[in-house]
Amino acid sequence: MSIFNKFGRIKRGHILSQRGQNFLQAPWAGGIVLVVCVIVAMLIANLPATADLYRHLLHMELGLWIDGELFPEKMNLEKVINDGLMVVFFFTVGLEIRREISHGELSTPKKAILPIIAALGGMLLPALIFISINHGTEVSNGWGIPTATDIAFAIGIMSLLGNRVPISLKVFLTALAVADDLGAIFVIAMFYGETPNMLLLGIAVAIMVGIYFMRKLGEFRMVYYLIPACVVWILFYYSGVHATISGVAMAMLIPTKPRYSHSYYLHKADILEKGIAEADKIADPHEAEEARLYYIRRMKQISNGAEGMSHRVEHFLMPYVNFLVMPIFALANAGVRIDSVEYFNIFEYSNTAGSIGMGIFFGLLFGKPIGISLFSYLAVKLGLADKPAGASWSMLIAVACLGGIGFTMSIFVDNLAFCTDTDLVCAETAACNLVAISKGKIAILMASTVAALLGSLLIILEAKRERKHN
Repeated sequence: MSIFNKFGRIKRGHILSQRGQNFLQAPWAGGIVLVVCVIVAMLIANLPATADLYRHLLHMELGLWIDGELFPEKMNLEKVINDGLMVVFFFTVGLEIRREISHGELSTPKKAILPIIAALGGMLLPALIFISINHGTEVSNGWGIPTATDIAFAIGIMSLLGNRVPISLKVFLTALAVADDLGAIFVIAMFYGETPNMLLLGIAVAIMVGIYFMRKLGEFRMVYYLIPACVVWILFYYSGVHATISGVAMAMLIPTKPRYSHSYYLHKADILEKGIAEADKIADPHEAEEARLYYIRRMKQISNGAEGMSHRVEHFLMPYVNFLVMPIFALANAGVRIDSVEYFNIFEYSNTAGSIGMGIFFGLLFGKPIGISLFSYLAVKLGLADKPAGASWSMLIAVACLGGIGFTMSIFVDNLAFCTDTDLVCAETAACNLVAISKGKIAILMASTVAALLGSLLIILEAKRERKHN
């Protein structure tokens, strides 16, 4: 209907140029912004003029916190970013997982089995590689760092490669990354949290149960989901279960079913469009404009009601996550202070300190693609799943190399793994192994860069080889 197209253009406006809009909508744009933020963070963390200011800002205590027996902690800027702002990121991840489970690539056992099995292999083998290198050392708790794939970077690079990658493998990697995120969330919840405060956790669970039944009763107003989500975040934060998990948990409760059916939407849209046509015939210009605006507002309400709340919220949040939340996270966490060039010697090993660099580098660069490819091959050969249509095993292995791009989730786990408590900003205290955290981040950045280059090169070479044979 032309009137809806017109309304859509009015809604978007002309705030950005067409070129700017095209950039923001490109699947690789978020990855480029993150790369720029990583470079900026590394520079300001190590330049003499900015290094102290950078650290001071991150560790600056904020003026608002809750004191008391149950809520004793203060917060600073880095903690707000990692335990607060990142909840929005995890919330969108949860919405994406929910969408894929409801009616996407994880919606049926047949669709879900291959990427889930592949994701499992892509988590187990990197963890085993890390443990085999660092078993019994002071960094052994970092085994979860190389188990996660950064979906934004992986999908962005694959998009840049265009039609060299079969559609079936693009779908496979996307579904695998979603399943991988779900696995990473489970790892964080189970292995990198404190012993929970059962009272606060119980209250949070009771609220979520209430939201579940509210959804079953047909409540579609967003405010009744978002306000409890904030309360659940506070309860998770102070219960000892990592606060970002509350984002995923609440995302799973957001309704996916729209308020209005497709047929009802079309019926009402037809009536409203006729109403606008009738408004154009009104002689009084002021009265005609008021009538048109009424029908346009009703049109907006009907359009929103015909779209599931989960999809609507995800669509609204995604630009902010890609171009605000993730860049801020990168600026706050990728700024590794290089106190010694030895930090770049990621292959250094000792019997007591182990080698976090080797564990992460080999886990991401080799463990990820081998685990993904091997488990995919076994699943197909055992008849549990079908190989992606039109894809060779060589191309699947090449695409699996992109699974070695760890970045966001890996840095997040790196912050958690080497603190004796869950305060992510223990900074100068003895509660954190700061050297291990810094070396871990450098290893993540190096491994992710090499994995991206290797995966891209193998995909290009394999695409050329397949074209010659065809």
